Amino acid sequence: QVQLVESGGGLVQSGGSLRLSCAASGSIWSSNAMGWYRQPPGKQRELVAAVTNGGMTNQLDSVKGRFTISRDNAKNTVYLQMTSLKPEDTAVYYCNAGAWTGWGLEEYTGFNYWGQGTQVTVSS
Repeated sequence: QVQLVESGGGLVQSGGSLRLSCAASGSIWSSNAMGWYRQPPGKQRELVAAVTNGGMTNQLDSVKGRFTISRDNAKNTVYLQMTSLKPEDTAVYYCNAGAWTGWGLEEYTGFNYWGQGTQVTVSS
């Protein structure tokens, strides 16, 4: 059974930092890219960052220099380190497994496996 379990969200002041984690079941981890999506209140879900199985990464322009995605293949876990957080980063954050060659984020194709998400709220 495929499982994705996100954690690490919370309430933080503008300029603060959070580190999100996502533990994935082995069946979905082995050769797939992983991505972090977010869904702000009343808006569509968007891909924020992705990492290939080999460690190539890319991020949304609005988070470049602030967010870093990484993965630990030994722990089947993907991370999203978020710094210099802004109120517009407020959203539910989800991790996802998908297919991706490591180039533009628009080429990321997410599989239909989702966790429960973790809420990130940034106060001004």
